[in-house]
Amino acid sequence: MPAPGSSRAQPLTRAHVVDTALAILAGVGLPDLTMRAIGTELGVQQSALYHHFANKQALLGAVADEIIARGPRRISPPGDWQDRARQRCGDIRDAVTAYPDGADLVMSMWAFGMGGNAPFVELCDLLVEAGLTVEVAPTAARTLLHFVYGHAYDEQSHDHAARSGITFGQRAPTDFDTGVDIVIAGIKGLL
Repeated sequence: MPAPGSSRAQPLTRAHVVDTALAILAGVGLPDLTMRAIGTELGVQQSALYHHFANKQALLGAVADEIIARGPRRISPPGDWQDRARQRCGDIRDAVTAYPDGADLVMSMWAFGMGGNAPFVELCDLLVEAGLTVEVAPTAARTLLHFVYGHAYDEQSHDHAARSGITFGQRAPTDFDTGVDIVIAGIKGLL
């Protein structure tokens, strides 16, 4: 049932819930992304959301998938696997940093096996194609993603602290590209 004053005419869909969750995430960040806030924004009772998602974690998993899906997807450059891996890592970083706390959300859902798995699968496939064994490629892909998500989380944490008036002194320029190059060089050593 719509909330008083709501002009909601269309039926509630899974896509509406995820879109609304993303809008709230973009506006206020992860701590305030609650089922109550989503229901209020949609003009429905919280219980209506559970017709589409078993629990909040399932919703957050879908939000993580959507963050990745909406992220940039530059055309893979012709060339070696290293350039393609660098580009994909940059696209993933841009996707998760497009939303406040996006890195935290995607990283957590991926770690729990509840969402955000597409980059892992893509990197595994790329690394197998490059010549890694199917036994080693998942470890190499996880290592790349740990760096990408960890670096993005670090950036977002410092940005949040700065907005909150917390200062940590002078922050060094980002070293994302160098870090990705170091991880890729390590992977190359396994080939």
